[in-house]
Amino acid sequence: MTHTKLIVREPVAGSYFWALIESDANGDAVRDVETAEKDFDSYEAALAAGTRALKRLVEREHAH
Repeated sequence: MTHTKLIVREPVAGSYFWALIESDANGDAVRDVETAEKDFDSYEAALAAGTRALKRLVEREHAH
């Protein structure tokens, strides 16, 4: 069983990226499902954009 989680990374100070990560039952990262195409100026902005991406992913999965 796998799980998808949203994380926000700050690879450079003041530059935030979100990523949807697939993890196994132990919580170990398996692969990036989707990542931000651009950086965000704040953690909150990246988190909000990542949350929207996660909602879209869930909607696509439930549409099948």
